[in-house]
Order: sequence, then C-alpha cells, then structure tokens
Amino acid sequence: MNLYGLIGYPLGHSFSKQYFTEKFDREGLKDCYFEAFPISSIDQFPALIQQHTDLKGLSVTIPYKEQVLDFVTELSDEVKFIGATNSIKIIGKKLIAFNTDIIGFEQSFCKVLQQQHKKALVLGTGGAAKAVQYVLKKLEIDFLVVTRNENIKAGYINYNMIDEQVMKEHLIIINCSPVGMAPNENACPDIPYQFITTNHYLYDLVYKPEKTLFLQQGEQKGATIQNGYEMLLIQAEASWKIWNSK
Repeated sequence: MNLYGLIGYPLGHSFSKQYFTEKFDREGLKDCYFEAFPISSIDQFPALIQQHTDLKGLSVTIPYKEQVLDFVTELSDEVKFIGATNSIKIIGKKLIAFNTDIIGFEQSFCKVLQQQHKKALVLGTGGAAKAVQYVLKKLEIDFLVVTRNENIKAGYINYNMIDEQVMKEHLIIINCSPVGMAPNENACPDIPYQFITTNHYLYDLVYKPEKTLFLQQGEQKGATIQNGYEMLLIQAEASWKIWNSK
C-alpha cells in the first residue's frame, strides 16, 4: 500500500484528503490511500512516521510548515532559502522537504497580474507568507510584510501603520493569514478597506469560504480578487509529482 497524508492542527475538513481520494478513484490507483493526521504538537511527528512505515509523502499545513523542518533529513534549495515546507517526500528513513506553495502561488497569482501592480502588502508572517515573499522577489515586486508583532524590523510594518498613502502605493494585497477562514467567515484582516480602488489586486490564500470577507470588500470597491483554490490544486499536483519522482 502507498500511503500519503497531511499533517496540521486543527484540520477539520481536509481539502487534501478529498482531493487525493477523488484523484485515486478517478485514476484507478487502487494501491494509494490518503489520510489526514491532525497532530496537536509537532513533537508527535516522529511517532507518526514510525507508526506509518508505508508513508510515501506528506502535505504540511498550519502550524507546522516551519516547525517540521527540525525532523526532516534534507531540504530542497527553495526550502533552504525560505525556511518553510508544505510537502515532504519519504524514501525509507529519508525525509526530503520541498515547497510547492511557491509553484501554486506563482502560477495562479500571475494570471491576472496587471501593469500597475508594482508593490505588495503581505499580510501574515507564517510559512505560506514566506513562499509568497519568495515569489514576489522572483517577480521583482517590492513588498512590505504586515505583522502584529510589536518589535518590527526593516521591511515590516504593523497593521496600524497602514494608512491611505500605504494603500495607494501598494496595489497588491495578499492575505497569508488564516483570518476569515471557515468557520470564522465574519472576520477579515484589519486594513483600511475604504482606500481600496479599482486598481487594487486582492489575493487571499484562504479558499473556504470561496469569497472571504476580505475579498468581498475588495470586490465592492471594484478591485481584482482571487482566492487560494487554484493555488491548492496546482501545489497538490506538484507534490504528487515530487512524491512519485525517481
């Protein structure tokens, strides 16, 4: 049996489990299975690996994209650079960390990128935010990271520092935080939405609900909006390719 899985906490309804289970059924992969592993602490990870010796690959989600790196044996170049993984290939006792969030975000994000989109605000500082920053650097798009941490450093600002001028200069706003994710659909990042214009591009890594309050407020102002569903699809297929590569 070839087992694949997802670690994170909490997991609730798992996109990955549904996606891969349907994929295996559709493609007639009868020896492949996918399970969600909601571990409440990353310290449970070694026992999980020991218990499931048939694991071939793991997806990694909040809050373990950075923490799990203490337990892997190899890092891809991208993971070495950004310090976060969302995909682990398992070969015997060897665990190799990759980041397919980079592929998923870049391919979906660039589809509606327009000429005026030169600067971005990145909301959040977790593993997914690091993948987004990697892509923005590659595309030569300047950005500021927005954090709740009071001790800010160069390239970072607090939410209360986002004023009309900041909004006017940064026409891309990317939500990399879980704020607004189901079941908390009535929440949204604390930014001054009144300054959003038709020139803005709001991208939310959250895919459920399909249109978060963050995206709804952008849409009301005529901004370009996009959720993270296509990114998920692309990164899932990229992970599958990695897990099954020689």
